[in-house]
Amino acid sequence: MFTTRPTLQGTFGMVSSTHWLASQTAMAVLEDGGNAYDAAVAGAFVLHVVEPHLNGPAGEVPILFAPAGGEVRVVCGQGVAPAGATAAHYRGLGLELVPGTGPLAAAVPGAFDAWMLLLRDHGTKSLPDVLKYAIGYAEHGHPPVERVGETVETVRELFETEWTSSAEVYLPGGRPPRAGELFRNPALAATWKRLLAETAGAGDREARIEAAREVWRTGFIAEALVRQAGRPTLDTSGERHTGTLAAADLAAWSATYETPVTYDWNGWTICKPGPWSQGPVLLQQLALLPAELPPYGSADYLHLLIEGCKLAMADREAWYGDAAEVPVEELLSEAYNARRRRLIGDAASRELRPGSPGGRPPRLAAHARVAAAEGAGFEALGVGEPTVAKGPASPVPGEPAVSPDGGTRGDTCHLDIVDRWGNMVAATPSGGWLQSNPVVPELGFPLGTRLQMAWLEEGLPNTLTPGRRPRTTLTPSIALRDGVPFMAFGTPGGDQQDQWQLHFLLAVALRDRVRGGLDLQGAIDAPNWHNDSFPGSFFPRGMRPGSVTVESRTDPAVIEELRRRGHDVTVGDPWSEGRLCAVARDPETGVLSAAANPRGMQGYAVGR
Repeated sequence: MFTTRPTLQGTFGMVSSTHWLASQTAMAVLEDGGNAYDAAVAGAFVLHVVEPHLNGPAGEVPILFAPAGGEVRVVCGQGVAPAGATAAHYRGLGLELVPGTGPLAAAVPGAFDAWMLLLRDHGTKSLPDVLKYAIGYAEHGHPPVERVGETVETVRELFETEWTSSAEVYLPGGRPPRAGELFRNPALAATWKRLLAETAGAGDREARIEAAREVWRTGFIAEALVRQAGRPTLDTSGERHTGTLAAADLAAWSATYETPVTYDWNGWTICKPGPWSQGPVLLQQLALLPAELPPYGSADYLHLLIEGCKLAMADREAWYGDAAEVPVEELLSEAYNARRRRLIGDAASRELRPGSPGGRPPRLAAHARVAAAEGAGFEALGVGEPTVAKGPASPVPGEPAVSPDGGTRGDTCHLDIVDRWGNMVAATPSGGWLQSNPVVPELGFPLGTRLQMAWLEEGLPNTLTPGRRPRTTLTPSIALRDGVPFMAFGTPGGDQQDQWQLHFLLAVALRDRVRGGLDLQGAIDAPNWHNDSFPGSFFPRGMRPGSVTVESRTDPAVIEELRRRGHDVTVGDPWSEGRLCAVARDPETGVLSAAANPRGMQGYAVGR
């Protein structure tokens, strides 16, 4: 079978990420004797430098990892809402939604501490060993991808007139970073060098990592973050607001370990973060599948997956969050999904139909109810969802979507690693985008905006609640075969992540193998799709009932049949849907595999 790139195979180590410099950095760590966890941390900090429009140190990250011979675990790097971030406070400011930019949208930063926790407990390398690559690229420069400059150009006026600390970093000499020229972030390099200097006398490897976590929580980094949160900042509301992040919030929070939510399907066990993420949506989509699937890629097949996704996403809106107990076991139960499956008919649904697990009535946010009842599309509510799908006539936004008035969203990164010992990591870093908040001048990176995913209506599972996590779209995956870790995968893409991952997973499971192993590259290359028939997770939370966006490589007969069934089909560019990464390990042979997304000309897999 022809693919854009080969599915890599080897025995030493495999890396796949959304940027080639991060992939090769992680591989360099493996070559230097490090394990998958060391490699993941080094690669992640490089992603902060080379994809600043997609993630940053003050963003967030869920990490799934599978130690060789051990159980799959989750590192929760999603920070909570600060103590002052009550829904009443935001409503008192005259807001109906959390702004999409600015310090009011900033949760307690989670990414840095999550990576430090993983490094301390499972890595072998020292803090200087894993940070040296990011420091080098920030200090001496790297050739930026085109998207960085395009994003900065779009918010140039905002940077020049309001967010001037961002202009100092991202408009050097008055112009955005350009591909083929070296771009530097000396303030970021200085931050990590000062961190290393301040922790140099802390003791052994683990003690130094702990000292770095303390500097982040209570030292010069924490002080700078709190100062920035207190600066009045123009946000998507059109007003200048100060944030709620305080020193006590940073000092009190740390990343934690959790047990993943799992679902068994056709010999596979899929592991996801809990319902503070949208991860269980992938599991619900699997639970909604019938015992016999239509032919792969047929109109019946796509219709089934699209309609199942709508039901799972409706349940996400009604039941997922961190501010109330989530009935995960019932949402994934056979009986519940058998009832839900009967709602899938021959025609496309335009309704938002959450279920009633255990007989409990679902409750949707008023904003979601209005959008669903009136069929309010992106044109009515605005466009709040990052995606790579954007054809010339597509109403779906580009990646990342930004506007000069600060109406701005970013996307996400991903990396997967498996080492020669069988350790496996899947992580989806995001937030802290250059277009989310002004650069903290003392640090070289901005605060995040993840609180925009919480509602300001009381009594919902995803109500903005101090000390609770806003529900995130970030959702890496690890798949087991017969109880043994087999594959790590994931993708950027906001609400699209678990749509694209479902199609990828089924393509791996249902299609032919290659060279005796999984056809990872073929599954990534396969034409993909997404729908927006539910409230988006990003400000201003728009939706398009009945929508489906497909790549133009999709069979025209399939497109025509979907339209006949009532789907509002947008035909996007031929290579526009999905940004998947994947690695795998065959436990019987020890053969490692990897593949990466060709879309966007940025992701890369390496290994040997």
